[in-house]
Amino acid sequence: MELGALKPLLTSLVLPPGGPLLLALLGLLIALRRQRAGIPLALLSLTALWLLSCHGTAVWLSRNALPQFAPLPVAQLKASKVQAIVVLGGGVLPQAPEYGESQLSAPSAARLRYGLWLARQSGLPLAFSGGVGWAAGGSQALSEAEVAQRVARQEHGVALRWTENQSRDTSGNARLLAPLLQRDGIQRIALVTDASHMPRALAAFERTGLAVTPAPMGYILPVQSDLMEWLPSARGLLASRLLLHEWLGLAVGRIIPI
Repeated sequence: MELGALKPLLTSLVLPPGGPLLLALLGLLIALRRQRAGIPLALLSLTALWLLSCHGTAVWLSRNALPQFAPLPVAQLKASKVQAIVVLGGGVLPQAPEYGESQLSAPSAARLRYGLWLARQSGLPLAFSGGVGWAAGGSQALSEAEVAQRVARQEHGVALRWTENQSRDTSGNARLLAPLLQRDGIQRIALVTDASHMPRALAAFERTGLAVTPAPMGYILPVQSDLMEWLPSARGLLASRLLLHEWLGLAVGRIIPI
């Protein structure tokens, strides 16, 4: 087994809901051995899970736990020396029965849509990077880049200039796409990915020698009333998990590029 294949398993055990639930279980096991420390540990873990399930917590984490990147104004993009727009994949739905073929996941589709919009506004060529992620099951026959190329052609009438379909993670996106771009004389790019993912992605692409202008999207912002923002929800838990994943990736990436 490749080392990278362990990343989805390890992150699932550490990040919510897995991490807090395992700590709560540990607390209960300690309590069963008649040790008083077990009950506070279980309660603290469940409280943490409650808070991490609140969208308000995710908004706070997005503003305080990660480096911040402002949206890229189209006027700034046009005035810059950027030569190409690069979109990073965010997953694939291997089976979409309603279409009869695989489709981009919601994050991938949103990134591609924004990249296409920037390309139309600026007239710049578009690249897409995404293979088969480490967590993908055996049912994923096509890479993210192959699906993105089809979607771009069929739904938007646009052909992607460059596609990279072998990468399995962010560092692979940069390592494998950069030579394709540099071979065609591309040295300056605008990078499209979620705002929370931008710190890791920017660092990975800058390590290849490319000059990178961040073009973040998919910001995590308040979406409900103040009361609802602080009630547990699946949306809140997913957003908190995503942000903690990026924070953990940055921390580990200081030692090992991820």
